[in-house]
Amino acid sequence: MSYPETQPDPPLGKIDHVEEKNGYILDATQVDSAEGLKTSRDGHNILIPQPSEDPNDPLNWSQTKKHVMLMVISATAFLPDYGAATGAVTLIPQAKEWNMNPDTINHATVGNVFMVGAGGVIVVALAAYFGRLPVFFWFTLFAFVTAAWCAGATSFESFMAARILNGFISTVAQGGGLMLIEDMFFFHEHARKINIWSAFITVSPYMGPLIAAFIITKLNWTWPFWIFTIETGLCLIGIILFLDETYYDRRIPLDKQPARRSKVLRLIGVEQFRSRHLRNSFWQAMIRPAKAIVKPTVFISCAYFLFTFAWTVGINTTLSIIIAPLYDFGPKQIGFLQFAPVTAAILGEVIGHYLHDALATLYMRRHHGRLDPEARLLACYVATPFMLSGLVLIGFAMQHTYHYMLIALGWGLYVFGTMIVSVALNAYNLDSYPEASGEVAAWVNFSRTTGGFIVGFFQVRWVTAMGPQRMFGVQAGVTAGVLPLVIGLSLWGKRVREWSGGLSFKTV
Repeated sequence: MSYPETQPDPPLGKIDHVEEKNGYILDATQVDSAEGLKTSRDGHNILIPQPSEDPNDPLNWSQTKKHVMLMVISATAFLPDYGAATGAVTLIPQAKEWNMNPDTINHATVGNVFMVGAGGVIVVALAAYFGRLPVFFWFTLFAFVTAAWCAGATSFESFMAARILNGFISTVAQGGGLMLIEDMFFFHEHARKINIWSAFITVSPYMGPLIAAFIITKLNWTWPFWIFTIETGLCLIGIILFLDETYYDRRIPLDKQPARRSKVLRLIGVEQFRSRHLRNSFWQAMIRPAKAIVKPTVFISCAYFLFTFAWTVGINTTLSIIIAPLYDFGPKQIGFLQFAPVTAAILGEVIGHYLHDALATLYMRRHHGRLDPEARLLACYVATPFMLSGLVLIGFAMQHTYHYMLIALGWGLYVFGTMIVSVALNAYNLDSYPEASGEVAAWVNFSRTTGGFIVGFFQVRWVTAMGPQRMFGVQAGVTAGVLPLVIGLSLWGKRVREWSGGLSFKTV
């Protein structure tokens, strides 16, 4: 069943891919020439982009199909950080088994975290050439293999190699998920769908340690990784059964569209390879991420995210080393502590479901019905006090060995803030460059994991040398110090985007 529409034969091309420059107008009553444009079921929102008349157009798929695919994408995006953080708990029994320092074992987790970001950039480049579906299938298949390798490793060298490869390969839905959201959903739906996808990503690094901590109290450290392998296998099954190719070029006439004959051939990439001449050359596909990151607004927003989200990964990957000696915690107690960020991420998803749209509505009321991408950044101002107070509270509680529930509260406040910021930045970059949905999402993800990769290497030594109160105070100071980057984008981002121009991709 196609998406409900009000008018046939819309003037395609009149509103697609120009609103990021001039501001989006969603309210049909605000447009004098709205006749002929397709709108949402209630007739209120203009559909951006305008769907074609082809039932194979992902914008015309049923809401059930779209949302089942969204849940599969989100569940697959859950895997990389879940697997990375699982190693943050297992490092203590691994250190005993291999007679090594836990901080050295942690290098496998740090390497995994870095590759989660780097892999996403490669994912979107390959998807621009080979198609979305086969990249999702093959990457998740090999993620399943490398997850099993992690569980079956008998030496640290083997384990570290498996972890690095798994981080690179399992990131497919984190780096590429925004592409599929852009392909299937209309502009007015983006913030809420990104919120769902981002919630899975944000909660995942806390679910890994939570589950692993309880498992290793009774079973060998390999079992958390076998659970991770099973979860990866379930996502692989979901991709095989429910995902389909979402790339669709509405500039190509209906009678020239590549035929869709076999789901199996689309899954493995044969059909997409036959029609590759309609997309990018291999070189054009590979250069797309580089073209995206040199856009000033993309680079600045990624830099901001690197310095705000880094502390999340740093805290999580070193928690068992820092917290356990202070409070004489074992794996079970560390697992219980993970409930705080999990709850905060869920609250962030629920509140963000309404917050981002409310801020957009407020902005449009003050700008004559027009929504500029910079409106998405308003949520960062809401989130910043939560992040700052959370970091400061963690530092004070650890320094003076206050009750561990204060650490949990501070951690929850910080995670709640990062959840809001994550959605805001992804939505901002998507609205600014919808033709580069995958590329901008991959760079946001890369900045997030790169910050954690860097901090993970020295966080333990840092807290030992400086003390938790000063260390987390510095982290709060850095988080506040980069807020002017968002202020600058809010004030001058539109001018900068106009000055730097669009992205001259062959396909959009």
